[in-house]
Amino acid sequence: MNKTMPLVMIHGLFGSQSFYAPNRRIADVDVHTPDLLGYGMLGSTAVEPITLTRQAEHVIRYVRERAGAPCVLLGHSVGGAIAMLAAASAPELVCGVINVEGNFTLEDAFWCRKIANLDAAAWRAEHARLVADPQGWLTNGGIAVTPQRLEWARAVLENQPHQTIQAMALAVVRETGAPGFRSSVRTVVEHGTPLFMLAGERSASGWHAPDWAYAAARSYVIQPEVGHMMMLEEPDEFCRIIAAMVAQIAACPHGGSVSSTAAKSGFMEMKV
Repeated sequence: MNKTMPLVMIHGLFGSQSFYAPNRRIADVDVHTPDLLGYGMLGSTAVEPITLTRQAEHVIRYVRERAGAPCVLLGHSVGGAIAMLAAASAPELVCGVINVEGNFTLEDAFWCRKIANLDAAAWRAEHARLVADPQGWLTNGGIAVTPQRLEWARAVLENQPHQTIQAMALAVVRETGAPGFRSSVRTVVEHGTPLFMLAGERSASGWHAPDWAYAAARSYVIQPEVGHMMMLEEPDEFCRIIAAMVAQIAACPHGGSVSSTAAKSGFMEMKV
């Protein structure tokens, strides 16, 4: 089967996006789930100080060297901010962005601010507690515990060292709070790059995306009966939504009108 344009999925504060095997669930798309700097295998080697800008540069290098271009960038949570920065810096390599409850402002950085405010020893102890109790992590997130979800939660929590998480949290607070951040990510839509937005039904009300993003989005989809970790709760439905968005981008790569497939797919689409 010939696959469509590459889809590069950028994980959030905890990585990666590979745990639920989206490459098998989105069979007709060339799916990539790279680790960011400091995560996974990259977490075992020394890296430069972590910033969102450096992470965006890392994503663009990956696109050039591994994924091919043009590609679709998907960013979840913190990865949403990184995807927007990457697309803003190299619009010629990105034919669309799927922003999944991505950080647009400090208002979306509640957990990052909490982690950033802890001293290193306190965060190390808190991180050890999280890694030792994946069931508690799921329960605190309002996610019903199943053996599969427990296995996935353990993989997500163990994918990166505690130093990486705190460095990323500090970067999110510092950079998304900077005066030029919003204008930088807004250039994505000013370039004409198609923007799609996805939120979980339980967490959508807490997403502080700006009005210009909702207005510019080709579609804003709410996945029913899930929260911020929708891909862990209902990965098949999440992947169906993503596949539909990629298909729309592939069918209209130069920024023309995009038609909705929401009604056929069973999820909710809104234009705000």
